[in-house]
Amino acid sequence: MRPRKHKTLNRTLGETPPKKKMANDRALGGAILAGSVVGIIVYGLLLYWWPLRILEITAFVAVVVLLGILAWIGWTMATTPPPEPITDTTPAPAAAPAPAATADQKK
Repeated sequence: MRPRKHKTLNRTLGETPPKKKMANDRALGGAILAGSVVGIIVYGLLLYWWPLRILEITAFVAVVVLLGILAWIGWTMATTPPPEPITDTTPAPAAAPAPAATADQKK
């Protein structure tokens, strides 16, 4: 008798990822690495040729990115409706169990 497969919504569960996808991920990672190294070299050369101007641009871009993120957070907080209130629905207390009959009551 063959072992029965588990039915799941994820059909790739237990399967190895296809090699083509892995190769694409590795190529993308290599491209990001190469682009980063080239960017570092170009930035260093620009700092050598025009140090003050490049530092001014870098500081401006950093401030714009930071304030842009803060503006996005503020916009999201200002335009998001408040959550629905949580109603406390506690169940009614159960009836207390009847006390056990004592020896005097049994007589």
